[in-house]
Amino acid sequence: MRLQHATWPEVEAYLQREKGIIVPIGSTEQHGPNGLVGTDAICPEAIAWALGERHGVLVGPTQAIGMAQHHLAFPGSLTLRPSTLIAVLRDTIVSLARHGFTHVFFLNGHGGNIATVNAAFAEVQAERSLQGQSGELELALFNWFAGRRGRELAESLYGDAEGSHATASEVSLSWFARPEAVKQVPMSPQVAPTGSAQCDADEFRRRFPDGRMGSDPSLASIEHGARFLEAGVEDAWEAYRAFVGASR
Repeated sequence: MRLQHATWPEVEAYLQREKGIIVPIGSTEQHGPNGLVGTDAICPEAIAWALGERHGVLVGPTQAIGMAQHHLAFPGSLTLRPSTLIAVLRDTIVSLARHGFTHVFFLNGHGGNIATVNAAFAEVQAERSLQGQSGELELALFNWFAGRRGRELAESLYGDAEGSHATASEVSLSWFARPEAVKQVPMSPQVAPTGSAQCDADEFRRRFPDGRMGSDPSLASIEHGARFLEAGVEDAWEAYRAFVGASR
């Protein structure tokens, strides 16, 4: 069940029986020679949509632009400032809370979002405390790429060639979700260099000329993507059920 495809009476009826919602969040940034610019949003969105279809949980619109300043030397990358993303997330959460949602579960596809999302949570809770607002409001962030099943699958398929950006696992999942966009591109070197992404955009491109970090995404496949979807759905559903209460 997707919020954008529901009518307001349907959302109102949903809130009579459920108070939780999943909001996919990612980024719009380069993912190496064969990875889609939308990878970090496509992956959590695919998992969230599968959860909605299988378990009836409502899925909100994907926040597709995140924290990606260090990718701006690669055409197509977009970023928000930390303060902008905090404001967007704050208004999203407050809007949902206004309608009666008490558990907002952000399903994340981009490591660079983590600090800012947590800062947004702190802003929302501080504002509620300072204004003396009562009522339950629980917020959670789950990173699909850090789930146990997904990590174990990536290790078994790719070993050290998984890397940390433009990875074979995320490329595989994005290809499964968007098979019409598969790209077959040779990698040189086969496995990209490793290093820190804590730098500005120009320095990032000097360190990682084709955008990859320690990865070989030529190992990606649609078949692998189907397996990562299943692993991601199981990991995320386990986390969501623990968040809203195991009785669900």
